[in-house]
Amino acid sequence: MTVFSLADIPVIETERTILRAHRIDDFEAYAAMWADPVVTRFIAKPRTREESWQRFLRHAGSWSLLGYGFWAIEDKATGRFIGEGGFHDLKRDIVPSIEGTPEAGWGFAADMHGKGIASEAVAAFVRWADSRFEGRTVCIIDPLNGASLRVAEKHGYREIGRTTYHGEPTILLERQG
Repeated sequence: MTVFSLADIPVIETERTILRAHRIDDFEAYAAMWADPVVTRFIAKPRTREESWQRFLRHAGSWSLLGYGFWAIEDKATGRFIGEGGFHDLKRDIVPSIEGTPEAGWGFAADMHGKGIASEAVAAFVRWADSRFEGRTVCIIDPLNGASLRVAEKHGYREIGRTTYHGEPTILLERQG
Protein backbone atom coordinates (compact mmCIF):
# COMPACT_ATOMS: atom_id res chain seq x y z
CA MET A 1 0.00 0.00 0.00
CA THR A 2 1.22 3.48 -0.88
CA VAL A 3 0.75 6.16 1.74
CA PHE A 4 0.66 9.82 0.88
CA SER A 5 1.70 13.07 2.42
CA LEU A 6 -0.75 15.88 1.72
CA ALA A 7 1.52 17.09 -1.08
CA ASP A 8 1.33 13.64 -2.71
CA ILE A 9 -2.47 13.29 -2.83
CA PRO A 10 -3.32 12.84 -6.49
CA VAL A 11 -5.09 15.65 -8.32
CA ILE A 12 -7.78 14.46 -10.71
CA GLU A 13 -9.44 16.77 -13.22
CA THR A 14 -12.81 16.19 -14.81
CA GLU A 15 -14.65 18.37 -17.29
CA ARG A 16 -16.08 20.61 -14.54
CA THR A 17 -14.20 19.73 -11.35
CA ILE A 18 -10.82 19.30 -9.73
CA LEU A 19 -10.43 16.59 -7.09
CA ARG A 20 -7.57 17.57 -4.78
CA ALA A 21 -6.40 17.51 -1.17
CA HIS A 22 -8.47 19.44 1.33
CA ARG A 23 -6.94 22.81 2.22
CA ILE A 24 -7.43 24.84 5.37
CA ASP A 25 -9.13 27.57 3.34
CA ASP A 26 -11.84 25.02 2.38
CA PHE A 27 -13.02 24.70 5.97
CA GLU A 28 -15.63 27.48 6.12
CA ALA A 29 -17.40 26.18 3.00
CA TYR A 30 -16.94 22.61 4.26
CA ALA A 31 -18.52 23.38 7.64
CA ALA A 32 -21.39 25.25 5.98
CA MET A 33 -22.04 22.33 3.63
CA TRP A 34 -22.18 19.75 6.43
CA ALA A 35 -24.41 22.01 8.56
CA ASP A 36 -27.01 22.15 5.77
CA PRO A 37 -29.97 19.82 6.43
CA VAL A 38 -30.50 19.44 2.66
CA VAL A 39 -26.99 17.98 2.35
CA THR A 40 -27.25 15.71 5.39
CA ARG A 41 -30.85 14.51 5.10
CA PHE A 42 -29.83 11.01 3.94
CA ILE A 43 -26.45 10.84 5.67
CA ALA A 44 -26.70 12.08 9.24
CA LYS A 45 -27.91 15.00 11.22
CA PRO A 46 -26.48 18.41 10.32
CA ARG A 47 -22.99 18.66 11.80
CA THR A 48 -21.78 21.26 14.22
CA ARG A 49 -18.68 23.26 13.37
CA GLU A 50 -16.73 21.11 15.85
CA GLU A 51 -17.97 17.86 14.29
CA SER A 52 -17.08 19.18 10.85
CA TRP A 53 -13.58 20.07 12.03
CA GLN A 54 -13.02 16.54 13.35
CA ARG A 55 -14.21 15.06 10.08
CA PHE A 56 -12.12 17.55 8.09
CA LEU A 57 -8.96 16.49 9.95
CA ARG A 58 -9.77 12.81 9.40
CA HIS A 59 -9.20 13.21 5.67
CA ALA A 60 -5.49 13.97 6.00
CA GLY A 61 -5.05 11.06 8.37
CA SER A 62 -6.74 8.64 6.03
CA TRP A 63 -4.39 9.44 3.15
CA SER A 64 -1.30 9.26 5.34
CA LEU A 65 -2.23 5.99 7.07
CA LEU A 66 -4.27 4.11 4.47
CA GLY A 67 -2.98 5.45 1.16
CA TYR A 68 -6.45 6.58 0.13
CA GLY A 69 -9.05 9.03 1.30
CA PHE A 70 -11.47 11.75 0.33
CA TRP A 71 -10.72 14.53 -2.09
CA ALA A 72 -12.02 18.05 -1.83
CA ILE A 73 -13.99 18.76 -4.98
CA GLU A 74 -13.53 22.17 -6.49
CA ASP A 75 -15.56 23.80 -9.23
CA LYS A 76 -13.05 24.20 -12.05
CA ALA A 77 -14.61 27.43 -13.35
CA THR A 78 -14.73 29.29 -10.02
CA GLY A 79 -12.24 27.54 -7.71
CA ARG A 80 -15.03 27.14 -5.15
CA PHE A 81 -15.17 24.13 -2.79
CA ILE A 82 -18.37 22.33 -3.80
CA GLY A 83 -18.09 18.94 -2.12
CA GLU A 84 -15.99 15.93 -1.35
CA GLY A 85 -15.74 12.29 -2.27
CA GLY A 86 -13.46 9.31 -2.30
CA PHE A 87 -12.81 6.30 -0.10
CA HIS A 88 -12.45 5.69 3.60
CA ASP A 89 -12.50 2.89 6.17
CA LEU A 90 -14.51 4.12 9.15
CA LYS A 91 -14.49 0.84 11.10
CA ARG A 92 -18.28 1.00 11.01
CA ASP A 93 -20.26 -1.15 13.43
CA ILE A 94 -22.36 -2.71 10.69
CA VAL A 95 -23.37 -6.28 9.79
CA PRO A 96 -22.06 -7.60 7.52
CA SER A 97 -18.73 -5.98 8.32
CA ILE A 98 -17.11 -3.82 5.65
CA GLU A 99 -14.05 -3.10 7.76
CA GLY A 100 -10.85 -3.16 5.75
CA THR A 101 -12.67 -2.59 2.45
CA PRO A 102 -12.41 0.83 0.83
CA GLU A 103 -15.81 2.48 1.20
CA ALA A 104 -16.85 5.05 -1.38
CA GLY A 105 -18.71 8.16 -0.32
CA TRP A 106 -19.55 11.61 -1.58
CA GLY A 107 -21.35 14.76 -0.54
CA PHE A 108 -22.01 18.05 -2.33
CA ALA A 109 -23.23 21.52 -1.52
CA ALA A 110 -27.00 21.75 -2.02
CA ASP A 111 -26.73 24.08 -5.01
CA MET A 112 -24.71 21.41 -6.84
CA HIS A 113 -27.41 18.71 -6.54
CA GLY A 114 -29.06 17.56 -9.75
CA LYS A 115 -26.35 18.85 -12.10
CA GLY A 116 -24.45 15.60 -12.76
CA ILE A 117 -21.45 16.77 -10.71
CA ALA A 118 -21.63 13.77 -8.34
CA SER A 119 -21.65 11.34 -11.24
CA GLU A 120 -18.72 13.12 -12.87
CA ALA A 121 -16.65 13.05 -9.67
CA VAL A 122 -17.56 9.47 -8.75
CA ALA A 123 -16.55 8.31 -12.23
CA ALA A 124 -13.16 9.96 -11.73
CA PHE A 125 -12.38 8.51 -8.31
CA VAL A 126 -13.68 5.05 -9.25
CA ARG A 127 -11.28 5.04 -12.23
CA TRP A 128 -8.48 5.99 -9.80
CA ALA A 129 -9.54 3.14 -7.48
CA ASP A 130 -9.52 0.61 -10.32
CA SER A 131 -5.81 1.25 -10.78
CA ARG A 132 -5.03 1.06 -7.02
CA PHE A 133 -7.23 -1.51 -5.30
CA GLU A 134 -7.44 -5.22 -5.86
CA GLY A 135 -10.91 -6.61 -5.43
CA ARG A 136 -13.95 -4.73 -4.34
CA THR A 137 -15.01 -1.38 -2.97
CA VAL A 138 -18.30 -0.82 -1.16
CA CYS A 139 -20.70 1.96 -0.28
CA ILE A 140 -23.71 2.30 1.98
CA ILE A 141 -26.70 4.42 0.99
CA ASP A 142 -30.02 5.26 2.61
CA PRO A 143 -32.78 3.47 0.65
CA LEU A 144 -34.63 6.80 0.26
CA ASN A 145 -31.62 8.47 -1.40
CA GLY A 146 -32.57 7.72 -4.99
CA ALA A 147 -30.08 10.20 -6.46
CA SER A 148 -27.07 8.58 -4.78
CA LEU A 149 -28.34 5.10 -5.55
CA ARG A 150 -28.52 6.04 -9.25
CA VAL A 151 -24.99 7.49 -9.16
CA ALA A 152 -23.63 4.36 -7.45
CA GLU A 153 -25.36 2.01 -9.87
CA LYS A 154 -24.23 4.04 -12.89
CA HIS A 155 -20.63 3.47 -11.79
CA GLY A 156 -20.88 -0.26 -11.19
CA TYR A 157 -22.08 -0.56 -7.59
CA ARG A 158 -24.65 -3.33 -7.11
CA GLU A 159 -26.80 -4.04 -4.09
CA ILE A 160 -25.57 -6.98 -2.07
CA GLY A 161 -27.79 -6.61 0.95
CA ARG A 162 -29.93 -4.54 3.23
CA THR A 163 -28.97 -3.88 6.80
CA THR A 164 -29.20 -1.19 9.44
CA TYR A 165 -26.65 1.38 10.50
CA HIS A 166 -27.24 3.43 13.63
CA GLY A 167 -30.74 1.97 13.71
CA GLU A 168 -31.61 3.20 10.21
CA PRO A 169 -32.22 1.09 7.09
CA THR A 170 -29.18 0.98 4.83
CA ILE A 171 -28.40 -0.56 1.46
CA LEU A 172 -24.96 -2.14 1.11
CA LEU A 173 -23.53 -2.02 -2.40
CA GLU A 174 -20.28 -3.33 -3.85
CA ARG A 175 -18.26 -2.86 -6.97
CA GLN A 176 -15.70 -5.30 -8.28
CA GLY A 177 -12.62 -3.44 -9.52
